[in-house]
Amino acid sequence: MTETGFEKVPARDRRRFPGISSRAYEHPADRSALVALRKLSGFDTVFKVLSGLLPERSLRLLFLSESVRVGETQFPHLYAMLRDACYILDLEKVPQMYVQQDPNPNAMCIGLDEPIIVVTTGLVELLDEEEMRAVVGHEVGHALSGHAVYRTILLFLTNLALKVAWIPLGNVAIMTIVTALREWFRKSELSADRAGLLVGQDVQASMRGLMKIAGGNHLHEMNVDAFLAQAEEYESSGDLRDSVLKILNLLPRTHPFTTVRAAELKKWAESREHQRIMDGHYPRREDDKDTSVTDSFRQSAAHYADTVRTSKDPLLKLVGDIAGGAGDLGGKLRDKFTGAGAGGGSGTATGPEGKGGATEQG
Repeated sequence: MTETGFEKVPARDRRRFPGISSRAYEHPADRSALVALRKLSGFDTVFKVLSGLLPERSLRLLFLSESVRVGETQFPHLYAMLRDACYILDLEKVPQMYVQQDPNPNAMCIGLDEPIIVVTTGLVELLDEEEMRAVVGHEVGHALSGHAVYRTILLFLTNLALKVAWIPLGNVAIMTIVTALREWFRKSELSADRAGLLVGQDVQASMRGLMKIAGGNHLHEMNVDAFLAQAEEYESSGDLRDSVLKILNLLPRTHPFTTVRAAELKKWAESREHQRIMDGHYPRREDDKDTSVTDSFRQSAAHYADTVRTSKDPLLKLVGDIAGGAGDLGGKLRDKFTGAGAGGGSGTATGPEGKGGATEQG
C-alpha cells in the first residue's frame, strides 16, 4: 500500500468496503448535522476563510517537531494498522499519524485541509494489537466523515472562550456554540466507534479497549459483561435528581461516558444495520450528493423519539409519559423527586463519581 493507493491486503482476513460512505456507520444525529453542513451553500468557502484564522499550521509544525511521525521506519506496526484501516474503509489518501509522549491514553483526529491523527504513548502501551486496531479505525472513521474539521473548530472556540472569559456577553455567545458542538461531537464519537468496529471486525477487542480506557491494563480484574451492566445501571438507576446530575456531568465533555459507548457499540454490532454492511449492502460515497437533508433530519428525529420511548432513565421515562398523555403527571413528578411511590425509593441522589479530567479517546 502506498500513501495514495493500495498494494497490500490487511494483515488478516477482513471484509473490505469499497466506496463506502461515512453515512453507513454514522449515528443518526451526527449524520443529519453533517448532511446539512455539506449541503449548505458557501460552506467550503467559510471554512477556507476560517482556516486562515485557526492555528492549523502551528499544530502541524508542533507535532512534526515534538512528536514521532508514524511510518515504515518509526512505529511500523502502527503504520501497518493505519494503512490497513484506510484500505478497509477505502480512504485513498493515508492521513499523517503521530505518537505523542503523554502517559494519559488518548487519541484524536484534527485538521482543516488534511486530517492528522495523534495517539499518545499511554494509549499505545495500554492496548494490545487488536484493541489498537479498533482505535486506529476509529480515528480513520473521523477522517472519512470529515469530523476533523469540526474538532479543530471546537478546540479553537474552547480556547477562545477562555481568552475572552472577561467579556460577559462574548463568553456566553461562544460557550453557547461550544455546548452545541460538544453535543454533536459526542454523537460523532459513537459514529467513529462504529467505524473502528468495521475496521477491526472484532467486537470483543473493541469492548476490551473501551474497558481498558476506563479501568487501565488489568484485564484479569475486569469483565466485559459486568462493565456493560454498569451502563445499564447508570441509565436506569436513581430518580429525577440523578437524571439532572447526569446531564450536568455530561455537558462539559466532548465524549460520551465510556460504559455508555460500550453499550451503544454492542447494540449496533448486534443490529441488522451492521449485518447489512458486513454483507456488502451499504450507502456509497458516489451517492452522497443525492442525500436528502429532510430524510436525514427525519431519521435523526425518529432516533431521538425511539430513545425517549425505550429509555430507562427516570427523566426520559417521564418525558415519554408526557408525550403519551399519561395521567397524574403532577403526582408522578412529585413522587420521583421525593423518592416516594412504588418501591419506596430512598430518594438519595447518587450521581456518578466522575474523575476530574477523565481521559477521552477521540
